[in-house]
Amino acid sequence: MYFVKNANFKCIQLSTITVFIHFKLRGNTLQLRYYELRDVTLKLQLQTLRGRIVLLLPVACRYSRKHAKMPEPKPFERLPENVKPKSYNITLQPNLVKCVFHGSEEVELEIKEATKHIRFNSVDLTLRDIKVTLSSGEVLIPVSTEIVAATEMVTLTFQETLPIGTAKLSLAFDGELNDKMKGMYRSKYTSESGEDRYSAVTQFEATDARRCFPCWDEPALKACFNMTLVVPHDRVPLSNMPEVSRSPCESDPNLQVVKFAPSPLMSTYLVAVVVGEYDFVEDMSADGIKVRVYTPVGKKEQGKFALEVATKVLPYYKEYFNIAYPLPKMDLIAIADFSVGAMENWGLVTYRETCLLVDPHNTSASQRQWIALVVGHELAHQWFGNLVTMEWWTHLWLNEGYATFVEFLCVDHLFPEYDIWTQFVTNTYIRALELDCLKNSHPIEVPVGHPSEVDEIFDDISYSKGASVIRMLHSYLGDKDFRSGMNIYLTRHQYGNTYTEDLWAALSEASSKPVAEVMSTWTKQTGFPMISVTSHQDGDNRVLTLTQQRFLADGSVGDNSQWMVPISISTEKNPSKSINEVLLDGKSTQVVLESVSADSWVKLNPGTIGYYRTQYSQEMMAQLIPAIATKCLPPLDRLGVFDDLFSMVQAGHTKTVEILKLLQAFEDETDYTVWSAVHNCVARLNQLISHTDFHSSFASFVRKLFSKIGQKLGWEAKPGEKHLDTLLRSLVLGQLGLYGDEEVVAEAKKRLAAHVASTNTLPADLRSPVYKTVVSQADEKTYDQMLKLYREADLHEEKDRISRSLGATRDPNLIQRVLQFAMSAEVRNQDTVFVIISVAMTAPGRSAAWAFFKKHHQELVDRYEGGYLVTRLIKYITENFATEEMAAEVEAFFRDHQIPGTERTVQQSLETIRLNSAWLQRDQDDIKKYLLEL
Repeated sequence: MYFVKNANFKCIQLSTITVFIHFKLRGNTLQLRYYELRDVTLKLQLQTLRGRIVLLLPVACRYSRKHAKMPEPKPFERLPENVKPKSYNITLQPNLVKCVFHGSEEVELEIKEATKHIRFNSVDLTLRDIKVTLSSGEVLIPVSTEIVAATEMVTLTFQETLPIGTAKLSLAFDGELNDKMKGMYRSKYTSESGEDRYSAVTQFEATDARRCFPCWDEPALKACFNMTLVVPHDRVPLSNMPEVSRSPCESDPNLQVVKFAPSPLMSTYLVAVVVGEYDFVEDMSADGIKVRVYTPVGKKEQGKFALEVATKVLPYYKEYFNIAYPLPKMDLIAIADFSVGAMENWGLVTYRETCLLVDPHNTSASQRQWIALVVGHELAHQWFGNLVTMEWWTHLWLNEGYATFVEFLCVDHLFPEYDIWTQFVTNTYIRALELDCLKNSHPIEVPVGHPSEVDEIFDDISYSKGASVIRMLHSYLGDKDFRSGMNIYLTRHQYGNTYTEDLWAALSEASSKPVAEVMSTWTKQTGFPMISVTSHQDGDNRVLTLTQQRFLADGSVGDNSQWMVPISISTEKNPSKSINEVLLDGKSTQVVLESVSADSWVKLNPGTIGYYRTQYSQEMMAQLIPAIATKCLPPLDRLGVFDDLFSMVQAGHTKTVEILKLLQAFEDETDYTVWSAVHNCVARLNQLISHTDFHSSFASFVRKLFSKIGQKLGWEAKPGEKHLDTLLRSLVLGQLGLYGDEEVVAEAKKRLAAHVASTNTLPADLRSPVYKTVVSQADEKTYDQMLKLYREADLHEEKDRISRSLGATRDPNLIQRVLQFAMSAEVRNQDTVFVIISVAMTAPGRSAAWAFFKKHHQELVDRYEGGYLVTRLIKYITENFATEEMAAEVEAFFRDHQIPGTERTVQQSLETIRLNSAWLQRDQDDIKKYLLEL
C-alpha cells in the first residue's frame, strides 16, 4: 500500500489507491480482512478479482504535521498464489571451519494456474543447477533467473508454460555462516581444550529462512520439511524432528549424512537446524514426550531446572488446551550467540544461555523465575503459533500476546510461591500502557508489508498489550468458557493459518458473548481509554458516573475513539471482591452501588485487570490514599491506584508534587510488586530530575523512602524467607546504593572485596546491586577489578551482570572505557547493545552514549543488519533526553542517517523527549520547592 505524504500541508488530497484484501467465504458469510486507516475518510467501490476484493479508494486524508513525519511504507507485494510449495527435501552441509554452507533442495510444487514464472524468496544465497521437473517427466530449465535484493525475491522465467498440476523444483545453493545472528549463522564457543570453535545455528523469524534455503517464506505457505544434514562425526546434529538414520558420506569419510523424520505442515520461520558440540539431560514428560535440554559441553547439570520445567509444562498445556503436543520429541538448546531471548522452533526451541541454564550457586532467584517464564512462553507457542499460525505478520499478536499470557498461567501453576500474576502487572501490563499512550503507538493489529517492517512490531504492543487484553478477556469470559474457546480454535484450525477474527469466533461460540464486537475495539485501534469517575450520594446508594476518552501521554484530548470496556468495581466493605460489573459500550454511563455510604472508598478495576487508566475525582482519591498506607487495599490495587495517578502526573492532569506526597505513604510497604511499581516511578522521576540542579535533594528523598524497608530486610536472608522477599532485598539495596546511602555503599564495597578475595562469596541475588553500587563510585582500580571478574566468569549470566553494571560509573574517562569495551571482541555481539544502554541510563553517560552511537552507528547497523537489537538500542539511548534542542538533534540525525526498520521507534523516542521537556517545564519549580522544604 502506498501513501503520498507532504509535510507542508495539514490536509492532503490523495488520488485513487488500489488495495488488495483477502476474503474468505464461510457458508453465506463473507469475511473481510481489512486494515485500519486512522484519520482517513473513505468512499469504497468493490469488485471481485480472482478470489480477492479490489477496493478503489478515493480518500481524503487529514494528517497533522506530526503524522506527516512518519516514514512512507516501502513498496511491497506478497508472493503470488499461483504456485505453492507442498513439501521440501533439503540437504545442508555447513563447513564449521570455513564458515560457509552448501545446500540442495527439491520442492514439490502445486501449480494452481498455468504460468511461465515461479517466484520465491532468497537472499544472500548463490543459486545454481536450477530446473523444474513436470509430472510428465519433462525437465525445464529457466531462461532467466531474476534476483531482486530489495524485495528478497527470485523470479524464474521459462520458455514453456508450466501447466496446472504438480511439479518438482530442484536447485543447489551456497551461503555464508554469517555473524549477524540471522538465517544460518555461526556461534562461537570455546572447546574443553581451549580452542575457539563454531556451531552452525539457525534463527528464521520473521523472514530469514530465505537466508538459509530458497523458499516461500510466508507464514501461510505451510509445507512439510524433510531435512538432511551432512556433518562431522563428532558434532551433534539437530532439527525439528527426530533423527531417523545415519550413514557415511560417500564423498568425504570424515562426514556423515543424518536424515530426520518428515515434519508436519509448518511455516518456514519455524524450521530449525543446529550443528555443534553439546551435552544434554533428558527425561520423559507425563504424557510420553521425550524432552532433552542441550547445554555447552561439561554443563549439563545447568540444564536440569529447565528440564524440570519443560517436562511439567507439556502435560499442563495438553490438559489446558485439551490437545496433545503433536511431535514425538521436544528439544531445548542453549546457544552462545543469540539475538533474542528464545525462539519457538517446532520441536527444537533455541535459547540464549541466560534464558535456559541455571547454576545452583550462581543463578539468582529473579533469573530462575525468568527462565521458567521463557520456557513456558516458548512451549505455549508449540500450540499457539506452531500448530495454528497467524496468516500474516499483521496478526503477530495472536502468537506473542497469547503466549505471553499463557506463560504466566503455567508458571503460576508450577510455582505458586512466585505470585506471578501480581508481577504481571508491573512487568507486562504497565509496560504496555506506557508505550500505548504515545501518539506514535500502533494498533495490536498493525499492517505489515516489507520484511524490514516486521521487526518493529516485536514490541510491547504485540507482546505486553496483547497479553493484557487477553487477560482482560479471560476475566470477562471466565476460565471455563475461555478454555473451551481455545480448544475450538486450535482444533478447528490445526496445521492451518488464522486471522484474529477466527479466535474471536471460537471464543464467542464457547461463551455466547459478543467477543468480536468487544475485542475489535482493542485490537484495531491505537491506544486505550481513560475512565473518569465521579460520584454522588442518592440516599443509601452511591451513584458513579463513568466517562471514557482516549488517554494520551501529553494530556491532550484524544480523538473520538471509544472502546467496549469491561469494568468491575470494589468497595471498602469487601476490598478483594468485585461487587458490580458493567460493560461500558458508549461514551458515558451511570452505575448505582447499593448500600455504599458516602464515607466509604470505591475503586474501579480491582486486581488491575482492565486495560485502562482511571481518573478519580479529588474526593474519591482522597478516600483511597489512606487505604494505601494502611494496606486495606490489596497489593494489586495499591499499585494500580498509584500507577494510575502517576500516569495522570506525566500527562499533566495532576501535579508531580502529588505523587511525591503519595510516595511517602509507602514507607511501611512490604509487598515486592508494590515496591516494583514504586521503583518504576522513582526511576522515571530520576531520569527527569537528573536534568536539574536539585537532583541531590531528590536522591535524599529516595534514600528516606527506601530506608525503613532496607533496614527491615537487611543483607542476610532469613530462615524460611519467601521467594519475593529475596527479590525485594535485591531491589531495595540496589536503590539505596544507587542513590548513595552511605551505609549501603560501605557495606557493598566490603562485600565485593571479600567476594574478589574468595573469602566470602556474594549470593547471586545480591551481585547485581553490589556491582552497580560499587561501580557507581569506582576509580580505575575498581573498574579493572570488575573487568578481571568478567574475564574469569564462566557463566554467561554472571558476565551479563558484570558488563551491565559497568555503565553505572559516573567517571567520564571510565564511561569511555565502558563504551569501547562494549564494542570489543570481549563482548559478544548479542550483548554489546545492553552494555551501551547501561551507560545511557545515567545522567553523565546519557550524552556520551548518544555521541558514541552517532560516531559508530554505521558499524552497529552493519553488525546487526537492523533488527531487534538496533531498535532497542535506539530507544534507550535517546528517550531520556528532555529538551527540544535534543529532540531536534535526534530528529535531524535519523533524517540524515535512515536505518530501515527503526522508523517507528525513532518517532516514539522523539515524542517521549518532547513529553519530558514539557513535563519538566511544567512542574520543575514546584518539585524543587517541595523537595527543598522537606
